[in-house]
Amino acid sequence: MQKRALGQSPIEIAPIVFGGNVFGWTADKKTTFELLDRFVDEGFNAIDTADVYAAWATGNAGGESETLIGEWLADRKRRDDVVLMTKVGMWDAQPGLSAQNIMSAVDASLRRLQTDYIDVYFAHRDDQDTPLEETLNAFGKLKKAGKIRTVGASNYDSDRLAQALKIADGHDLARYDVLQPEYNLHARQGYEGALRDVATEYDLGVVTYFSLASGFLTGKYASKADIAGTDREGMLGGFFDERGQSILAALKRVADELEVQQAQVALAWLIQKAGVTAPIASARSVRQLVETLGAAKITLTDGQMGLLDDASAF
Repeated sequence: MQKRALGQSPIEIAPIVFGGNVFGWTADKKTTFELLDRFVDEGFNAIDTADVYAAWATGNAGGESETLIGEWLADRKRRDDVVLMTKVGMWDAQPGLSAQNIMSAVDASLRRLQTDYIDVYFAHRDDQDTPLEETLNAFGKLKKAGKIRTVGASNYDSDRLAQALKIADGHDLARYDVLQPEYNLHARQGYEGALRDVATEYDLGVVTYFSLASGFLTGKYASKADIAGTDREGMLGGFFDERGQSILAALKRVADELEVQQAQVALAWLIQKAGVTAPIASARSVRQLVETLGAAKITLTDGQMGLLDDASAF
């Protein structure tokens, strides 16, 4: 598996990151172990989680995903085979990016993950109530202590990200080496433009979340009728406009040409986008995981990339 450099950090990852939001939610311990075993055996290495995963599920409090990953690492002894990404700042139990919270949260994550270090520690979302200098200084202390290898930013706008990077460079503080934005064939406008310009200027690694637009790009749902009365209705109801239908039609055309799944095409489009290191994608079964990972073996032609670009233009 050919690895890709993660920005200016010394870390390299395979072109698909496993989204650990399903662990402790739709994937129990047995399924989690099976998924992680297969993921690593297939040659992939990066796992993305967060302290807040999966607090939204009935009966959960948060920390479930990290806990299951930690149990897998302890049982399988494969810490050296994986790149662990986790996040701080969005969980109500450990909110914000103050130095005090970061220091407390990282130790809690390390305990749950049963490891001495985190490869990429993300600020899960911007905290405008905490000075950027305070946040970056705290991350720097964690790097010096060997608790994290590098730092990432998720859910930052272009101005705040650029400001943080300038402060880091000007005051010799820890800099964000990785950006985790929402980006997919349907959600392009938020990343393409000023945010992408900042990522390019500062040579950031980019790992995208909601890479399949919450399932819209899989082709499982062809119209509003397919999600009527389900929990997807409120989430995806507005996707089935003229542009959304154009995207689905283009995905189907390319998938049919290549005899692959539409989800694989959507992920392959991201993998081939300049500046994108890897999309994050999750799976709830080994069968689904194998299909997802197949995207890394697909090469889209310039014509196919152009067709998808034109269909999803905003």
